[in-house]
This record gives sequence, C-alpha cells and structure tokens, in this order.
Amino acid sequence: MMIKFLDLVGQYNSIKGEVDSAIESVISKSSFIGGEEIKKLEEDFAQFQGAEHCIGVANGTDALEIAIEALELPAKSEIIVPANSFIASSEAVTRSGHKVVFCDCDPNNYTISIASLKQKLTSKTKAILAVHLYGHPCDMDELLSLAKEKNIYIIEDCAQAHAAEYKGKRVGAIGDIGTFSFYPGKNLGAYGDAGAIITNNVHLAKKTRMIANHGRIEKYNHVFEGRNSRLDNLQAAILNVKLKYLEDWTKQRIAIADYYLKELDGIHNLKLPKREKWARQVYHLFVIRTNSRDQLKTFLLERNIQCGVHYPISLPKLKAYEYLDSASEGFFANKTDSELLSLPIGEHLTIKDADTVVKAIRDYFSEHEL
Repeated sequence: MMIKFLDLVGQYNSIKGEVDSAIESVISKSSFIGGEEIKKLEEDFAQFQGAEHCIGVANGTDALEIAIEALELPAKSEIIVPANSFIASSEAVTRSGHKVVFCDCDPNNYTISIASLKQKLTSKTKAILAVHLYGHPCDMDELLSLAKEKNIYIIEDCAQAHAAEYKGKRVGAIGDIGTFSFYPGKNLGAYGDAGAIITNNVHLAKKTRMIANHGRIEKYNHVFEGRNSRLDNLQAAILNVKLKYLEDWTKQRIAIADYYLKELDGIHNLKLPKREKWARQVYHLFVIRTNSRDQLKTFLLERNIQCGVHYPISLPKLKAYEYLDSASEGFFANKTDSELLSLPIGEHLTIKDADTVVKAIRDYFSEHEL
C-alpha cells in the first residue's frame, strides 16, 4: 500500500460525522458570511494560541498583507524575510508597498538566521518577518531583543506552526502580530482557503479587523478604504471541529518525527533537522537533506512512499526577485535548495509506516552510497 505524504480523505473519514453535521448546520441556517461559527473559532483559536485577539480572514497571504498594513509603516520600508520560505512571506511585503530584504536561514532548524539578519539591518528596516518554518519556532528572545534595540516590529508567520511553542509559549502573539494559514494541507486546515491574525495589541486587532472588512466595524460606516478578506462561516465550522483534535494530531506528528530522528541518525550523507531544546516543533514538515535528493525521492516512490520538496528554489533565486540580485549571495538557503526532501508526516501515519520509510531510506543509502 502507498504511504501517503498527506491523507486529507483519511482525516475527514475519522471525523466525518462531526464535520458533516457542522456543514449541515451552517447551510440550514443560511449563515454563510458572518455567524456564530466564526465568533467561536476566533475565541477558541485565540485561547488555543495564547493570544488576546483573533481575527479570521480569507487566507494566510491576506493575513500577512493585512498585518503589514495595520502596522502603518513608512512607505517603502525594508522588511527582512528569510530566504527559505513560501513566496507568500515575501510577496506580502512588496504588495504592501515595501521592500523585501532577504537574509539566510539557520542550517540546523531552517528558521531565520540571527547572524545573517543582523547583517541586513539598516536604518530603513522597520519590521522582521519571523517565519516559524516547517513547524519549528524562531529564536524569539533574540528577535525581540533586536526589535527593542532597533525599534522595529516582529511579524510572526505561523502558517506552518499551529500549536508550536517557544519556551513553553505558543507562537503568534510573542511578537507584535502573528498570521496563520488554514490552507487544507496545514496542521489545522480548512476545506478551502482560510486564515487568521492574532495579537495582544488591541489597536492592531481593531485595525486588522477593519481592513479585512472594507474599513469598517459597523455596517456602512466605513472609516477608511479596506478590502474584502472575510473568513466564511462554513470554513469556520469545519475548523471548529478540527481544532478539538489538533493537539492529539500534533502529538502523533511529533511521535513520528521522534522515530525518524532516532532511526535515521548516523546515515552518511543524510542531514536530519535539529529540534532546539526550547522548541516545541510541531512538524508541519519533516525535512531532510541529501545531495542525492531526486534519486532518493524516485527510489522511495518506487517503494510506494510519497515525499515532497519544500522548497525547490530559494526565494532569492526566483525570477520574481531577479531585480534584488540576491541569488548570488552565499546563503546556505541558496546552496542547499536542491538537497531538501520532505518525508511523510502526519496523524495518518503509524510507527509501522514510519519504520517502512526508515528501512527504505537505509536500503537506498546502503545500495547507492560508498
């Protein structure tokens, strides 16, 4: 049987009755825009992540753009973004009228490199976009210290980090403002696009809510021009069901990751991710590195094991950012994007499945490596 990289059908079947009932309830009430399900999700997700405020929005990219807009930065401010991330992290900066500045990522846990970040700081730097990549939190103490020293904002991109913790505190409201994606494949995913913003700042909470709803709090009382980025009630209802299971699903992800870390340790030419002692890494992705990435991926697929690649091209090397001339920088991210391979991870896997993956990887390296 195929070991799937992701199994959304299996997840749905495990909670089918609750999900179907939630969807039916929304439809029967014709409560599609606005509604109690959204209010419940905002309250419960804020509590789950340890934040005072949560604002549901249409998707994770909107969440980033709205968060940036709410900070009211000077036009064409510089915002520092790690080179290894999805393009949403950087395009949100430029589409908001600011300049993206790339820095490197840490070679062990793949989050933002503090040393590289410090080299990129200028008088025009107004914010740092801290991407909790693959589910591993950034070093928030270092970032907060820099933010205080330089008087700049910290935006937490938590699209892959639902339930992740830094020193026992859930990510998202540690900095000034945090954003989440509920894209279907996320650890907490909707059945379509959806997202959220969290913060402990009441002013930012009000401003982001108004931006997302045409610049208003009350109907027709538009204080400024905003946009339409509302989380719909149907997706909120689905997320309310899933949120109850997220902690158990997360524990299973960690158990699978722990097995990988133990059983794959010591293989020559295979680099495993590091989990910092202060981190609760929730393993949205379990990413290994090898210079025979493509060959290993093909070998595993022949063994009925699905894998992924996140991300095959570092952000500075994308055609979209040729104008920045950052592709030639000696970033770790620029040198290793051809080595990254994401192994199957998720609550759909058993330890037996993980063992099958481990044995296949060991077989590959015993057959192909000197």
